[in-house]
Amino acid sequence: MKRLALMLTLWLGLAASLTAQEDDTEYRMEFGAGIGTGFGINDVNTKAYGDAALAGGALLRFVLNPRMAVKILASCSKTKGSADNVANFYPATPGGATTERLSHEAEGLVAGLAGLYEIHFLPYGYEKGYQGYKRLTPYLQIGLGMAYGSRAKAATADVPIGAGLKWKIGPRLNFGFDWLFHFSLSDKLDGLEAPTGIKSKMFRNKDHFNTTLLTLTYSISPRCPTCNKD
Repeated sequence: MKRLALMLTLWLGLAASLTAQEDDTEYRMEFGAGIGTGFGINDVNTKAYGDAALAGGALLRFVLNPRMAVKILASCSKTKGSADNVANFYPATPGGATTERLSHEAEGLVAGLAGLYEIHFLPYGYEKGYQGYKRLTPYLQIGLGMAYGSRAKAATADVPIGAGLKWKIGPRLNFGFDWLFHFSLSDKLDGLEAPTGIKSKMFRNKDHFNTTLLTLTYSISPRCPTCNKD
């Protein structure tokens, strides 16, 4: 009985030591997925979260240090909208004004691939330690990407800008809220191009889209535990 108690004590001590070592480990990378909602701001929808639809994505994050990371995000969002829901939607015609409304359904998919730079408001980590790591931190993000709209079979470059929130729920598990607005350089993603005759310049009168995702990632590639930490 004493031998069993001794073995149990040693096992518990070893488990606690390994857990503490893992808790204090820093990781270089994270991978995971997200699910949420998306919407388009285009010729047939001008309201935030108007005609919102299901969105999802996969991400790979490279942790530079507790305050910065670089993320690759592949996303896909179903978009929809109808010209019937837009007031005073009359198309431009070669012969002049018309009283006939344009009937157009913009249902389709918008797929995006973006590289993003993230900056954290607080140093992000599981154990507070002397570094003062925080398990919960908001962040800002900006990057460059490409988007493809299935409705018009059109591809374009875009500039995603957004914010988010990270919560380290375990030594390797990270839960997040990720909000991104993609400023597109195309007016064709919804299948229409300047239908009312208004010219577009830069980001003005272009088809933009949003993804709002809840994400879950798993940390991999631990840093050398015997090396000096950043």
